[in-house]
Amino acid sequence: QVQLVESGGGLVQAGGSLRLSCAASGRTFRSYAMGWFRQAPGKEREFVSAISGSGGTTYYADSVKGRFTISKDNAKNTVYLQMNSLKPEDTAAYYCAARVLMWSSPSDGANYWGQGTQVTVSS
Repeated sequence: QVQLVESGGGLVQAGGSLRLSCAASGRTFRSYAMGWFRQAPGKEREFVSAISGSGGTTYYADSVKGRFTISKDNAKNTVYLQMNSLKPEDTAAYYCAARVLMWSSPSDGANYWGQGTQVTVSS
């Protein structure tokens, strides 16, 4: 069982930055791929980014490529999402996810989900 707790959301102006964190419980954190998804009001949840268990492979949605960076600290059981050059369309609830196998498609699901943290980008 893996429990995920996100933090770091908030209100920021367009062009600003935020760093999301996701702390995971469990001694097998290193074996899980970790990902970030988001869901805006009235929209379906969408894939944002993922990182392999070792941290050696990353994967980004086209909409965030070049602006967001995912990283993983296995010693701290934490995954991060550094978000730069934020846009109003990035406004959403952001969810951390853990998966036994690395994501190969944005439509892949997850084995575990966090509760989410709200990110609001004002224009």
